[in-house]
Amino acid sequence: MKTTILVLSFFVFSLVASAQKTPPAVVLKAFSQKFQKAEKVKWDMEEAKEWEAEFTLSGKATSASFDLAGKWLESETEIKSSELPAAVKASIEKQYAGAKMGETALIETPDFNGYEITLKVKGKNIEIHATKDGKLKVNKE
Repeated sequence: MKTTILVLSFFVFSLVASAQKTPPAVVLKAFSQKFQKAEKVKWDMEEAKEWEAEFTLSGKATSASFDLAGKWLESETEIKSSELPAAVKASIEKQYAGAKMGETALIETPDFNGYEITLKVKGKNIEIHATKDGKLKVNKE
């Protein structure tokens, strides 16, 4: 009986948590201060302790993540691969010759500003980070 109640309680809690689509006021305030011109904002829980907003900013699809206290963690703006700096394209061609480029995004975190690029290398997808001057690093996250 206790197991049934425990399972039922967990199920109800999961439904309530997944139905919640409005972040706490502190997160909303931090978002509105950082992204004043955001349009078509949609919120979702990215992880148990992280809210993610997907929105349009200056005509581009953008997302931003915040922790439960309203601290900005990261933002990504989709870009075309043709928008990558020449130094980034040259580094990718040199280090990953023949790789097919997938999604590309401008990424900003408190510790990094650059690009996030998905590459298909020998049939395997990898994600790399690139600085504006073309330094590449495989993203292990």
